[in-house]
Amino acid sequence: MNDNKEGFKGSRVSEFKGSKADKFEDLHVYGQARNLTNKIYEITKSASFSRDYGLVDQIRRASVSILSNIAEGFERGTNAEFIHFLFIAKGSCGEVRAQLSIAFDQKYIDENIYKSLVDQCRRISAMLNNLIDYLKGSRFKGSKFKSPQTKSVTEEINEMMEEIRRGE
Repeated sequence: MNDNKEGFKGSRVSEFKGSKADKFEDLHVYGQARNLTNKIYEITKSASFSRDYGLVDQIRRASVSILSNIAEGFERGTNAEFIHFLFIAKGSCGEVRAQLSIAFDQKYIDENIYKSLVDQCRRISAMLNNLIDYLKGSRFKGSKFKSPQTKSVTEEINEMMEEIRRGE
């Protein structure tokens, strides 16, 4: 990971775990949350699970909330707002784990699926926590606060001289 937390180079999250993120889809944690949501949709289609309309609706909405809050927070343009939405995503991750417990207790899913999905939720939660810590430690406050890059007086003079030479 790049230790220079100010080196954002035009990206929303510069060098988090060695990769530049210009859009929320670039974030590894977003991809993991998307994968989890697809798995949740898959398991809730099974015959016994699908009849529990309340639990199906709740666990699907909670899983969608994880990736939706990552996306919305990223697009807000400030680290403070991004962190706020990452905490909401983290809460939704806990909600999915609780609902998976109910699904397991009701025998809608077997123990292997239950453990696998709970582990995936825990990994996502840890990734969210790491991203929150990274953003909290950054002096960059977000793209809304980026000041336009200014040219030096020498650069301005050189550009004007070049325009004069070209007859502009």
